Amino acid sequence: MLITETAVRDAYRIQPEPHRDQRGRLYEALRHESLRAASGHAFEVRQVNFTVSHRNVLRGIHGTTLPPGQGKIVTCVRGAALTMVVDLRVGSPTFGHHDVLRQDPDSATAVYLPDGLGLAYVALSDDTCMNYLCTREYVHGTIIDVDALDPALGLPWNLAEPPIRSARDAAARSLAEAASDGSLPTYEECVRTYQALPVHSE
Repeated sequence: MLITETAVRDAYRIQPEPHRDQRGRLYEALRHESLRAASGHAFEVRQVNFTVSHRNVLRGIHGTTLPPGQGKIVTCVRGAALTMVVDLRVGSPTFGHHDVLRQDPDSATAVYLPDGLGLAYVALSDDTCMNYLCTREYVHGTIIDVDALDPALGLPWNLAEPPIRSARDAAARSLAEAASDGSLPTYEECVRTYQALPVHSE
């Protein structure tokens, strides 16, 4: 697999290499040691989530407060999605920056987001299913919501019609508002968390 850093520092694109034969194909979605070598972070799965969305559903931007944090690897296993990674870490060299990925089962491209980064995506087809591998179990009240349509972020959704959003997402604050009320993690806090992760095999 090819693992490369995105335009958002510490977020990584994971591109598996399929092995095809007359039965179909096989690919490795994740190799623990390969991700650790590329990112310097260990990744331990504590929870697995799936979302299923209609076409034009826009979810996010969602992050997690620190503590507890929640790193993620997100893959599209059915349908297709346009995915945005956004840096929510106050003081980060890439704070407020984003990167764009198209995700679908054919490419099997995944994205790794450690603590402090936000995720949003729009479903490009009906019945789009996204798989989340999470480093921590969900804790109620720890989700950070930032408006995916915040003009200051300028995320290139290229929407042909108004998206379908939850009431919570539609009411989310701008990035500037979230930063001003102290709800976003700092870059320094996140780096300390990354450094606390084990980087050597047992």
